[in-house]
Amino acid sequence: MQSTVTPTHCPYCALQCGMNLTPVPDGTVEVSERADFPVNRGALCGKGRTAAAVLAREARLNSPLVRDEGGTLVPASWDEALDRIAAGLGRTRAEHGPDAVGVFGGGGLTNEKAYTLGKFARVVLGTSQIDYNGRFCMSSAAAAGIKAFGLDRGLPFPLEDIPKSGCVILVGSNLAETMPPSLRFFTELKDNGGTLIVIDPRRTKTAEQADLHLAPRPGTDLALALGLLHLVIAEGRVDEEYVRERTAGWEDARAAAMAHWPEYVERITGVSVPQLRQTVRMFCEPESAMVLTARGPEQQSKGTDTVGAWINLCLATGRAGRPLSGYGCLTGQGNGQGGREHGQKADQLPGYRKLDDPAARAHVAGVWGVDPDSLPGPGRSAYELLDALGTDIRSLLLMASNPVVSAPRAAHIEERIRSLDFLAVCDVVLSETAALADVVLPVTQWAEETGTTTNLEGRVLLRRRAIAPPEGIRSDLEVLHELAARLGVEKGFPTDPEEVFEELRRASAGGAADYSGITYRRLVEEDGVFWPCPAAVEAVDAGGAPARETSAAHPGTPRLFLDRFATPDGRARFVPVSHRAIAEEPDDEYPVLLTTGRVVAQYQSGAQTRRVAELNAAAPGPFVELHPRLAARLGAAEGDPVAVVSRRGRAVAPARITNTIRPDTVFMPFHWPGEGRANTLTNPALDPTSRMPEFKACAVRLEAVES
Repeated sequence: MQSTVTPTHCPYCALQCGMNLTPVPDGTVEVSERADFPVNRGALCGKGRTAAAVLAREARLNSPLVRDEGGTLVPASWDEALDRIAAGLGRTRAEHGPDAVGVFGGGGLTNEKAYTLGKFARVVLGTSQIDYNGRFCMSSAAAAGIKAFGLDRGLPFPLEDIPKSGCVILVGSNLAETMPPSLRFFTELKDNGGTLIVIDPRRTKTAEQADLHLAPRPGTDLALALGLLHLVIAEGRVDEEYVRERTAGWEDARAAAMAHWPEYVERITGVSVPQLRQTVRMFCEPESAMVLTARGPEQQSKGTDTVGAWINLCLATGRAGRPLSGYGCLTGQGNGQGGREHGQKADQLPGYRKLDDPAARAHVAGVWGVDPDSLPGPGRSAYELLDALGTDIRSLLLMASNPVVSAPRAAHIEERIRSLDFLAVCDVVLSETAALADVVLPVTQWAEETGTTTNLEGRVLLRRRAIAPPEGIRSDLEVLHELAARLGVEKGFPTDPEEVFEELRRASAGGAADYSGITYRRLVEEDGVFWPCPAAVEAVDAGGAPARETSAAHPGTPRLFLDRFATPDGRARFVPVSHRAIAEEPDDEYPVLLTTGRVVAQYQSGAQTRRVAELNAAAPGPFVELHPRLAARLGAAEGDPVAVVSRRGRAVAPARITNTIRPDTVFMPFHWPGEGRANTLTNPALDPTSRMPEFKACAVRLEAVES
């Protein structure tokens, strides 16, 4: 056993905190601090500190499983399991056509795996039906960013810029629980004399750190942003020179904002006019300021417009494309950014190329050695794909996702999954979704494999293998290689991650997310490289035209848009938007709003963190957070079981009574299956542009439950 310390990165959220791994006698690793990585400087949350627990044999899958004639999952050999998957997918394709086979990926897959999964779907299966759970993460912010800036990257600047800004508005994010090591950037912001404004219906641990906390009604963030922009205009705070020189479309956006006068916005949001005016003053008076959004405003059926309104506020005040200023999105999943850049999203090819762009198809097909016309077109978005299971889509290959717990209207999605002709799942644990599969394959984890991820800053990182996987465990790349061979494609699916990355570099070259200048060696030597990073710096002549290409390495791009935006004319685009209601407003039958989110000790669907004793001790199960006035009307005391009922189902969990939440709102975390599954209740109403479901607001009623 080697005793070398391996510097690498956490397997959980999009911070991708640096950590050191040292092998220990039980075959796993010991996690220790890595102070040299700038994102976390050694700090780790409880999930990161305990990440090695899931490497233990008792916590994970250790053998392929197949469903026997009696309906039980039983151990099987790799050849038997792979043969069954190839037969199941191949049979569906032969009988019903390639689009009857679906592929569903995950935001935790490395760039190499996400790239290969997208290639496998389109080249081997020939299906358009591929998407991933990152669609549920930041797709609305991505859509709004592309409309406004011509490019989507979570943060257009490094996290280290945040403490140097004058003011940050944090919209719908509870960083103290979702990304604890990042909270220090906001503490430093305040230490440096800057101000923090937090917008959240709950007074969270993050909101407690704020200089100003606004608690709008869930689903009204769009109106709030428009009301602030109205005041910016009315108070003469528009940066007219910036708007004139660096933007387009201002007049239409201005007219839309002026229809949202402060008193009207107060009635919609519950945020008082004095608070609106205070927010504008705090945001506009410093030389620099930022707006950062997360799932709160994004996971709405109007999420793209909502983020667009916050971007308009930044543009009108000259807060984008300038040092220490700008709009950014706090990506959630570990590789939510890179996961969609390289091909597992329904409408995208590697390099953030669009699947319906002939030039993009030709470039990627050339790298893959196939006819561009053979590539399928765009497919269904994540929820639409899941909703089509058992009808249009008869078989599914699923990697690194647990939609039985994480999808909206989860009971319905569970029914759709059960109705499939064939389901194959690759995962490290037997998740609730994997337990329904016909074949389950045990795959390697973060410490047992090498691969790249892209964190919320757009910093491409190298996770390095520290230990060998247990006997009987294979990587996702090996799985796709074996399946491709069984389905008739012998070449083009290497199992070595660096070889895959070299191909990804070529496929991304010239695209919006250009990784062609990034190598594994650079990632080690530079501790990450920010994309875009073309293969070579292009020299220009005195007139600005390309003169020659040099062999100098491109340094990467930590800060975007300082000179121009990624639009054809270099100008940012205002997009006019107006307030509209959420898809399901409260009524007499369902008079309360439900919003959902995370707790610090669990992650996403909890498939991995629920297997860690320390984390379960801190957060053992679901709960319903409600205001004392609401609890009194219900007759519920602390810890009493409470039923939350929506038009889609019923969930039961203990009451947690607190005055830190609005009286018209209840909150449930979404990490648990079973009776307390929050996503049984959530609304799958989709944003028309991003196809993001409306996780963050739906109408419910509360019922007392006999203990």
